[in-house]
Amino acid sequence: MLGASEARTAPWTAGVAEETQVADFRTTSPWPVTPELPKPRWRRRLGAATESAESDSLSVVRLRERIFRRSIVISDGLVTALAVLIAIDVHSGYLLRPGYLLVVPLVIFLAKLQGLYDRDELVIRKSTLDEIPRLINLATLVAMLLWLSRHELIIGAPSTWTLLRLWVLLILGITGGRYFARILAARLAPTERCFFIGDATTAGRLRDKLKNAVGSTLVGTASPEQMDLDHEGLLEVAQEFDIHRIIVQSVGGLAEERTVDLVRSAKATGLRVTICPGVLAVVGSSVVVDDVWGMTLLGVPRFGLSRSSAILKRCFDLVGSSLVLLFGAPLLAVIAILIKLDSRGPVLFRQLRVGAGGEEFKIVKFRTMVDGAEALKADLLARNEAEGLFKIDDDPRVTRVGHWLRRTSLDELPQLFNVVRGQMSLIGPRPLVLDEDRKITGLDRRRLMITPGMTGQWQILGSARVPLHEMIKLDYAYVANWSLWTDIKILLRTVRFVIARQGM
Repeated sequence: MLGASEARTAPWTAGVAEETQVADFRTTSPWPVTPELPKPRWRRRLGAATESAESDSLSVVRLRERIFRRSIVISDGLVTALAVLIAIDVHSGYLLRPGYLLVVPLVIFLAKLQGLYDRDELVIRKSTLDEIPRLINLATLVAMLLWLSRHELIIGAPSTWTLLRLWVLLILGITGGRYFARILAARLAPTERCFFIGDATTAGRLRDKLKNAVGSTLVGTASPEQMDLDHEGLLEVAQEFDIHRIIVQSVGGLAEERTVDLVRSAKATGLRVTICPGVLAVVGSSVVVDDVWGMTLLGVPRFGLSRSSAILKRCFDLVGSSLVLLFGAPLLAVIAILIKLDSRGPVLFRQLRVGAGGEEFKIVKFRTMVDGAEALKADLLARNEAEGLFKIDDDPRVTRVGHWLRRTSLDELPQLFNVVRGQMSLIGPRPLVLDEDRKITGLDRRRLMITPGMTGQWQILGSARVPLHEMIKLDYAYVANWSLWTDIKILLRTVRFVIARQGM
């Protein structure tokens, strides 16, 4: 291990890992380092044996990518063959000719054309949900091509309903298959070790985010002012930390020319490279690349919703909330009875919140605390566990039924009436109480340009763990990048988050 005096002069440091013992590193590097994560105890060598650091790191990178790619390819082929068999043969009773198995290479070929096997190596968070629009296109193409060649592949004359069933099965099957294939691949593949070049604040945020990322960890950071590494220098850093991915921040005092040099050097190592562009925190990620005769420009979308988008979002809210209220009415009645039997007080809890445009409204929830809980809040301020917000995990004011309602998030259901009235949306920024809203000033108040929601990015991340300043950034990004598909994704992720929190 290096001495303390050497560690203080290190141009980069290893990431902090909880419950991880420090391992001995080689000290032959020309730069002093402060290791806090051990190197992996195993190294896989693929192809010709070599002693170079480049082959070691690239071997693991390629191994990871091969595991993910092959898992998804196998899933796509198997699921497609099963979907065709079930929809046409088993369910509809038509006989398939052996040639129908040609749909397996067909779906793999079409998926490759759409880039559905190439995205995983570019991203840290490998989300199947983000692929659904392209997976729907893929299922549509496969179903239509199979239908056009039905006389050569199917014995009989299948109906239009058979085609529809096949299309639905392909969408559900390919999506579900990819989801579970990625879970399996994440368990089989070695952990991806990331190294960040940027300012300390962003490095800390990234480290916290990667704690929730399956299969990735931040093993080292470096300040751009301290780094002066070319291709060979980055290779030596990669050797010290067994790096698989280099993340470069494009802001924070780092000149554009220096950023380009760092990215080019990082790409020259053959390792995976990710850029952390701070400008997207302001303009959003829904920018459009505009190539003006060789000069790349970014078209920034308007902030907030256009009139047509607002109408579309409102229709989605009305249809969704009305359906849940209609089919969930018996459940609402049962919850109301349980609350009355458990403790004294009203069934519903109403609280003043700040909505769109700064207008105040009363949010409606099922009561989960003892009657008069607001009056007891001042005595519990010292136990607050959230930054900028008031949250206590083991709040003594919560009733027995209230604990169950909060754990299942069923206490939020009466907010559907707020949605019907137009005071809230199914998805949107978090509606804050008055004293929390007063802490938000300046341009950050633009989050109020859109109707607050029952759920949002803050809910998926665990609202009690998201500090106020981080929540404002999430709200800003949501407003800047709104689309109906974004709302659908957040809704699906909320369901998954609620189920996972119950341990189901």
